[in-house]
Amino acid sequence: MASASAVLFFALQVVLLVEDQIHVVLLAAYGLFSAVAFVLYGADKSAAKQGRWRTSESTLHTIALVGGWPGALVARQVFRHKTVKQPFRTIFWCTVVTNCVALAWFVSEAPFALP
Repeated sequence: MASASAVLFFALQVVLLVEDQIHVVLLAAYGLFSAVAFVLYGADKSAAKQGRWRTSESTLHTIALVGGWPGALVARQVFRHKTVKQPFRTIFWCTVVTNCVALAWFVSEAPFALP
């Protein structure tokens, strides 16, 4: 389900790109932040298992908020990490909703023309 949601989100972005509603840089940014989020979740899970230094939850939430949530969503399932702790889950979903609302605003009301 998580992977399907991420693929669907990126497919929507490709449609928006083809329709000149977003710039390729935005699509690339989502891809980059998603990759970073995936790596951070994997590293944090590994650190948790080995008792090493952990990535802060605020860092994980920030990367999700700025566009890494598709990668974070997949990573949560792949690594079975941060899927039970309720406060984290609630904040995570708030970052997803906030990012999607911001993207919707950008697509519909952006006060500038795309190059």
